[in-house]
Amino acid sequence: MLKTKVINYNNNDVYEAEIAPRSAQQAECLIGRHPNCDLVLEGPAVSRVHGRVLFESGQCFFTDLGSTDGSRLNNEEARVNQAYEIVPDDVIRIGEFALIVEALTPLQSAIAPQTWSGEITARCVQIIQETCDVKTFRFVAEPEQLFDFKPGQFVTLKLPIESAKSAFVMRSYSISSSPSRPHTLDITVKRVAAASPDLPPGIASNWLHGNLIVGQTLQVQGPFGQFNCVDHPADKLLLISAGSGITPMMSIAQWLSDRAANTDITFIHAARTPHDIIFRQRLELLAAQHPHFNLAFTLTKNTPAVPWSGYRGRLNLALLTAICPDFAERTAFTCGPAGFMSSTKALLTAAGFPMANYFEESFGGLKSSPSPVLSFPVLPFPVLSFPVSPSPVSPSTTDEPSVEFSASGKAIACDSADTLLDAAEQAGLSLTSGCRMGSCGVCKQQLAAGEVCYDVEPRGLSEGDRATGQVLACVAKPVGRVVLAL
Repeated sequence: MLKTKVINYNNNDVYEAEIAPRSAQQAECLIGRHPNCDLVLEGPAVSRVHGRVLFESGQCFFTDLGSTDGSRLNNEEARVNQAYEIVPDDVIRIGEFALIVEALTPLQSAIAPQTWSGEITARCVQIIQETCDVKTFRFVAEPEQLFDFKPGQFVTLKLPIESAKSAFVMRSYSISSSPSRPHTLDITVKRVAAASPDLPPGIASNWLHGNLIVGQTLQVQGPFGQFNCVDHPADKLLLISAGSGITPMMSIAQWLSDRAANTDITFIHAARTPHDIIFRQRLELLAAQHPHFNLAFTLTKNTPAVPWSGYRGRLNLALLTAICPDFAERTAFTCGPAGFMSSTKALLTAAGFPMANYFEESFGGLKSSPSPVLSFPVLPFPVLSFPVSPSPVSPSTTDEPSVEFSASGKAIACDSADTLLDAAEQAGLSLTSGCRMGSCGVCKQQLAAGEVCYDVEPRGLSEGDRATGQVLACVAKPVGRVVLAL
């Protein structure tokens, strides 16, 4: 904890302020005009997020985070993103304020909150209206835990929405907050118009918009996903997003900013109109504070009545080159609707981009495959013979799809749309799952007998998994009779 005396030279106000992080594990505090800062200084020469105080190994450090008017430590100008050790009697000048360090108390070695693991209960503590049809839902864990994840990853929510097959619906959303602020977890969700009455696309998103209230709790599983900037580090990044695909990019950008990383970032976001730009103010603030953060918005809808001096049109080679001439030298992360990602990938491929440095993520649903459905036969496994006890639905003796669960002695007859996970839930079996889109690999199961097929190629299976007969239950569909050892 840092005990300071604050002097405002404009009005001669003098008061004491204590600066302390929320926990020993977080160990940092922010100073600035923004109301979310740990020490708020209201002054025209103070930036919204001006500086940071870091507690580490019994020492205390001050860093100017690229403020507009700068900071001074003991009358010496503080360099941007440079950590300076501070001790009692030091004076920090921020705008018209002087912070005189009176005492420094090491952080207590109290037991820190547990780190997030598996399924937890999360309570909604804030709902933020980002645009007319987009909300951010902020959660804390109960009991208290720290949200430890890699920026770019996603979580799966268990929502109390009844359907013909289950009393709940599982949906995955990218995390829009940063792991550098681990006490809260944000998901940012766009309301989607209903397409049909039978679990239409957007039912979970619309339920969140219309039903979730502050104080309510949900079950959250995660974190999941290989789409993140930790596993794929780079000195120069190209972040490309459209619509609600901006959410994992916001997490990446905020995390790099909070760490005062020297990463060179070009961030390109496409939206329909200026009013549809999610996180616009937050991103513009990051771009203003960091000299190596190049931000560009482009509008895809003609809006003559709305003033706009930025880029217009869908992303093409001329636009990409104008915004980021050195795009081929960067590692690219792309997220957005399937059509946007397909066109962006084709654009970069045609431009000679090194596709080994290209990563993408989408939660827009599985897109239909124009090619025939792929079938993946299991390597030779002996067909298990076991007595089947009375089951909810007797499996057909024909070639109709069915799933048998050898350990529980249950069997389920399926229709053409059912996956192995659907069959397990109909049989009353609890099967761990994550994204339910074939991306995370959490629902991987060993196939004991039979064959499955996928509507589109799943990303959560490696060649080694396929060779040993592993399948993804959330997207694998039975071809005839299938046996799982569950």
